[in-house]
Amino acid sequence: MHRRHLLKGASAIPVLAGLPGLARAGVRVGASRVRPTDPSWPTPADWEALNRRVGGSLVKPVSMLAPCEEAPKSPACSALLKQLRNPYFIGDQPSGTQVSGWLNAWTPASSAYAVAARDAADVVAAVNFARAHNLRVVVKGGGHSYQGTSNGADSLLIWTRAMRDVTLHDDFVAKGCRRGQAATPAVTIAAGAVWMDAYDAVTTKAGRYVQGGGCTTVGVAGHIQSGGFGSYSKRFGTAAGSLLEAEVVTADGVVRIVNPCQHSDLFWAIKGGGGGSLGVVTRVTVRTHELPALFGGAGAKIKAASDAAFQRLVRRFVEFYAMSLFNPNWGEQVSVRPDNTLEVSMVNQGLDTVGATQVWRPFLDWVAASPGDFTMAEAFSVGSGPARAWWDVEARRKRGSTALISDSRPGAPPSHAWWDGDQEQVGAFLHGYDSVWLPATLLQVSERDRLAKALFTASRSMAVQLHFNKGLAGGPPEMIADARNTAMNPDALNAFALAIVATGGPPSYYSFVGFPTDLAHARKDAANVDKAAAALRQVAPRAGSYVSESNYFNQSWRDAFWGHNYPRLRGVKAKYDRDGLFVVHHGVGSEDWSADGFSRVA
Repeated sequence: MHRRHLLKGASAIPVLAGLPGLARAGVRVGASRVRPTDPSWPTPADWEALNRRVGGSLVKPVSMLAPCEEAPKSPACSALLKQLRNPYFIGDQPSGTQVSGWLNAWTPASSAYAVAARDAADVVAAVNFARAHNLRVVVKGGGHSYQGTSNGADSLLIWTRAMRDVTLHDDFVAKGCRRGQAATPAVTIAAGAVWMDAYDAVTTKAGRYVQGGGCTTVGVAGHIQSGGFGSYSKRFGTAAGSLLEAEVVTADGVVRIVNPCQHSDLFWAIKGGGGGSLGVVTRVTVRTHELPALFGGAGAKIKAASDAAFQRLVRRFVEFYAMSLFNPNWGEQVSVRPDNTLEVSMVNQGLDTVGATQVWRPFLDWVAASPGDFTMAEAFSVGSGPARAWWDVEARRKRGSTALISDSRPGAPPSHAWWDGDQEQVGAFLHGYDSVWLPATLLQVSERDRLAKALFTASRSMAVQLHFNKGLAGGPPEMIADARNTAMNPDALNAFALAIVATGGPPSYYSFVGFPTDLAHARKDAANVDKAAAALRQVAPRAGSYVSESNYFNQSWRDAFWGHNYPRLRGVKAKYDRDGLFVVHHGVGSEDWSADGFSRVA
């Protein structure tokens, strides 16, 4: 599955009472977080007390790259570099991040200490300790944040990786909702689980569907807090739209069960309001759906012989998509590339191989009719199979499929695998990244020329990936309604696709073995990403951007990520975290803090 081509209650209690020294000095709590070099940094005895409270799960992280930093040519470094191609290994390291940084934006950094939380009580202890000692807090589950929000130097990391339980329900009703909510099949997933854990339990074993991420190693809790698109979102909506209930530890150290019937404001906010800003989500319960009989895919690579021919190809595909693919059956992406190639990497649900082939036949016939203009650089392939086997590692292995790569470490769960098309993302160093929701109005007959021209112009600078599953227009009305009742930018509801322009290079840590980042090339790439995104915004000038897959340097991030929902999110932030314990880059309320999250600026 070739997914991407990269080379995304009550008010907080006053804390002055717990810090009498600061109260006497008249210092505003939270005005500046403390660092290990500050006199008020917790003493070894303080840290030991915390360790006892969390049952010995306090750890002192070191750089994931320590063996290579100490001896780049050592066997230990060589062994580490091999593991760094395994996203599960990276996620199992307290200092691990799924990408290895972003040019001029952020680099991975180890926290000073980490609580490897096993349950909500451990999270409460960590939150209370951080509040009492005025520490910078970082929260991490899957570690997939392109924005670098799941790591931070001199911080206390609340690390939920060990919380992996997945529990199915036949007839779930949210707490306090017995009279107003019908029982529904659902699954409760702890904060440290990745989507593959959920797919294995819900689909492979139980024959149901849960809306999650396309990348199998994405953390469930963080994904939902960003909105949560997956390969089949055109049919099933967002993961946030399927959320029924969550357990959240807020800045006052209180465990809150949030749903439509209690703490409904916080419940709404965590559905797309961004991870790490509003509290620590420790578990979620999401609706499961009837599983379609079939899942499948279609792929091809079509090369145009000239710029003029490529413009015709792009225009024809826009028309074909609008007429034949703009529906709940089709998701994932098509790339419009600088080398005049149109690359198809799409998935479908509910169609057999014959039916899917028939859908594509008119477009393929049109291409074949002009052999002087178009060649199939990769032959068209299409196929469908039992949906229940889509994430079944063993079933795919028996069929000889190599689409899923298994975690080969001793003792790894047999279900832990990742798509081969995601391999190049593992550890990638980002040069540039941006996204634009393209409104469905651009598919109208009168607008198709403008859209095609914008795609062609953008592709002169950088490849444009049209992620059709990340625009909800064309999906079932009930799923769009669920997504409307979330905090994410409403632009997603009216978009037929999310256009992503992104590029990167080999992991930055390869510099340890003689492959440093080519900074001149990286800067050129970044500039080209900006040019391509600007070309797309010519036809979608007010379009928003997906918070998980967006430009780190976007100056209009509040409007881009949340649109008119942002003031409401600020209100929820003020209610549950008025002193700003939870701060992430371009997160709700982050405008009140310095870029590193240590100093209050407003």
